[in-house]
Amino acid sequence: MDRTLSLTRADTFSYINPWIRYFLFLFSFLFWVFSLLIVAVGIYAKVQKATDTVRDTFLIDPAIILIVVGVVMFFITFCGCIGALRENIRLLKTFSFSLMLVFLTQLGIALLGFFYSDQTRDTMGKFVKKAIVHYRDDLDLQNLMDYIQKEFKCCGWNDYNDWSWNLYFNCTQENPSSERCTVPYSCCIPVQGEAVVNTMCGFGVQSQTYLEATKSIYPMGCVDRAVLWIESHLLLVGALALGLALPQIAGIVLSQILISQIQDEISSVL
Repeated sequence: MDRTLSLTRADTFSYINPWIRYFLFLFSFLFWVFSLLIVAVGIYAKVQKATDTVRDTFLIDPAIILIVVGVVMFFITFCGCIGALRENIRLLKTFSFSLMLVFLTQLGIALLGFFYSDQTRDTMGKFVKKAIVHYRDDLDLQNLMDYIQKEFKCCGWNDYNDWSWNLYFNCTQENPSSERCTVPYSCCIPVQGEAVVNTMCGFGVQSQTYLEATKSIYPMGCVDRAVLWIESHLLLVGALALGLALPQIAGIVLSQILISQIQDEISSVL
């Protein structure tokens, strides 16, 4: 009887932990679904932009970036899903290696941004200048600048006078535009309880002094506001970075454990 029980246990014993296997599958499946959503959003944005008459001033279309990121995520998470479900070592190794590559790339970008902060600032400054110059030409750039200025309560890159880079808002006497010396409404300080929104509060602001401008707009540049925001939200920035890194690390660790267990299972059979 003892011998029979021992044989039964030997037949049913497995080195593979089902909890790790199915958790890795669920983990990969959730991100697989998320990747499909990213691709769908990218395709929708591309189709919508194709119907617009605005000029595309991005070197790389943001919609294309979303689609590419979604496709890459789809491939990685698909390997994780099928690899965990079918106990396929090759797919699990592909999944683990891809996650490791993505994690190291993000870490490298973060380190480069930290050690070369001046160059990073100059690069961002060039991008914002381009967004200001083409503010009326590209709907994506317009929405992006409006979002940044509203969220950070800022105006321009260095200050509100940067809007003279734009053809319509240029503050020189030769500019015939009706929006001369103006800044976008997204620079304006919202008035609590205002019945009718004054979308023209930024008109003529560039011709005013800094002190006069503070009465109607946020005159500080977005670069200074961004630095202040990061310094006052270091815990949140750290939590976001950790929240981005932890799923990747968890996927790498779980896939390596499962690979080891599968190899032990194969060795016990041979």
